[in-house]
Amino acid sequence: MTKKKRLTGEAALEEAFTAIDHKPLLEKLGTTLTDEHLCLALTHRSFANENGGLPNNERLEFLGDSVLGCSVAYKLFETYPSSPESVISKMRARIVSRYGLADIAREIGLGEHILLGHGEILTDGRNKDSILADTTEALFGAIFLEHGFETARHTILTLFNEKIVHASSDSLHTDWKTLLQERAAERKLPMPEYQSSFTGPDHDRFFTATAVIDGQVVGTGQGHNKKSAEQLAAKQAVSILREQNIARTAGS
Repeated sequence: MTKKKRLTGEAALEEAFTAIDHKPLLEKLGTTLTDEHLCLALTHRSFANENGGLPNNERLEFLGDSVLGCSVAYKLFETYPSSPESVISKMRARIVSRYGLADIAREIGLGEHILLGHGEILTDGRNKDSILADTTEALFGAIFLEHGFETARHTILTLFNEKIVHASSDSLHTDWKTLLQERAAERKLPMPEYQSSFTGPDHDRFFTATAVIDGQVVGTGQGHNKKSAEQLAAKQAVSILREQNIARTAGS
């Protein structure tokens, strides 16, 4: 039997791109894109490099980053008229951070649409915060190129509405697992341990994690990767320890 020849270059790109139904993604973005712009926005450098040095989405990412920053900055400027620059600057940084972008990417199911090389696929590249964030920015760049700033701005502000409404000037990204370790040490408790399980197929796993201190479950979290589930479990645990501390103080 003749072995099927592996496609490379433009043929491989067309095959990979057309194998996925991208309509659900465009519906969640609330706009349209030509196949040319959409395909480029979804092409990660790992796929491009494995197929003869095809164009990748990094230039669109560069463009989308600027459109994103401007759109969010202006909206924060309008929404929080009494907040000083130092505060809204921190708000913007948190909203458009890698973590903020990756959250949006997961909400719209972006991971399954990204064209990745075999190495990235094997290392769960579709769920990496960095790849999700960069591809989201590339999509914003593509929308800007095809429809102009107002459409791109509308798409961005629709997707980020909840984050903007609940914007906070807290630290850019709280490492809840580290914070929980600190809180446990302050109370002379054992270091937290984490237990996790998942459901779903390899390409669409959903994790549940629990934070355990001294044999007791003190927090539970869920997410599309183990790391985020553990962070959410730690966040809940920090809140619980804080409440217990207040209760002890009140009763003393």
